[in-house]
Amino acid sequence: MTRVAVTGIGMVTPLASNVNDTWNKLIEGQSGIRKITSFETSDLSVKIAGQIPKGEKKDCFNPDLFVEKKDQRKIDDFILYAIAAAEEAYKDSGWRARNEKDFNRAGVLIGSGIGGLQSIAKANDTLNQKGPKRMSPFFIPSCLINLASGQISIKYGLKGPNHSVVTACSTGAHAIGDATRIIKAGEADMMMAGGSEAAVCRLGIAGFAAARALSTNFNDNPHLASRPWDQDRDGFVMGEGAGVVVLENMDLAKKRGAKIYAEVLGYGMSGDAYHITAPAQDGDGGYRAMSSALENGSINLDEINYINAHGTSTPLGDEIELESVLRLFGSNSKSLSMSSTKSSIGHLLGAAGAVEAIFSILAIHENILPPTLNLNKPCKEPLPINLVSKISQQRDVNIALSNSFGFGGTNATIVVGKLK
Repeated sequence: MTRVAVTGIGMVTPLASNVNDTWNKLIEGQSGIRKITSFETSDLSVKIAGQIPKGEKKDCFNPDLFVEKKDQRKIDDFILYAIAAAEEAYKDSGWRARNEKDFNRAGVLIGSGIGGLQSIAKANDTLNQKGPKRMSPFFIPSCLINLASGQISIKYGLKGPNHSVVTACSTGAHAIGDATRIIKAGEADMMMAGGSEAAVCRLGIAGFAAARALSTNFNDNPHLASRPWDQDRDGFVMGEGAGVVVLENMDLAKKRGAKIYAEVLGYGMSGDAYHITAPAQDGDGGYRAMSSALENGSINLDEINYINAHGTSTPLGDEIELESVLRLFGSNSKSLSMSSTKSSIGHLLGAAGAVEAIFSILAIHENILPPTLNLNKPCKEPLPINLVSKISQQRDVNIALSNSFGFGGTNATIVVGKLK
């Protein structure tokens, strides 16, 4: 059976513009959540978010390094972030096409939960204030979710599967899982996969705030706002960014001497069939997604060392996920470690699953567990599972599981493991 290797990783997050700086800050327990300064928030109930740090410093995002200035106006930021993360992953992988067959056997599968929301809002203002003749001909392709995959495919000449997925907050995980299946099915030898999001704008914040999904109690202390499993949690913090991995047929990756971070071992999906925004209270959807991923990879419960939880810091969702983990793993829960990296970067929506899959891969590669920040008063005491409170922990990690659950009851679980 075809195995799938992870040979390249790239990301742009509220902590930094690259993998190395993001990971180091994550492990140090830093927060990328700050007061919003890029648009007016005086009339909004939410004034904080996880925004990309921009500038010319090494750890800040400089769009000029990835896209020419004249072309930046033609794409939404979610495409820009995807291009940046893909470039880092591509360079990191060392993969290069040797002939036309290689180009034809390499594809892209990058999704987004919302796509070009900022560009849609700006174009609507232009239409209403200046009329249709002032509309940009690039408006539509700047917003379409599949244009992240399209732009990256064009940039690198990848002529294999050119696909996209939109499953709200599960998008990034579904993209990696689906790309893995494409390689396993023999339809491609290399896939660039992940998710990207740039919905931190007035329209995005106002919309999620109206749904009462966001934290509002920590506007004066942004770094304290995302606090999964803490008794004082009051909603998630929106974030933006992108995560992209390079996946390859394992045999071919080994043959070319590629650096292999991990292997994608399992992938599971499920649906709640319950509610448009709330998770099913019995946690059965998450339970079945995790079960399916373990079954898909023929992995025993006692083989999982670390779980990167969906853990959004919502009053309802955190405990439902915790209970579903305890239900599935039973007595094995005592030897498990689980944390939520959203406590550091916020909820990156369609990019979350991809960025968190990379964090899980790095936990395996570096044998260190990223912390759950702000966990001062756990929702359950004594804690039935190690939630890696506040400080990162050294631990041998051979196999990790990453959960992503989205609006509409869409659930995805990815399992990654050390190369054997």
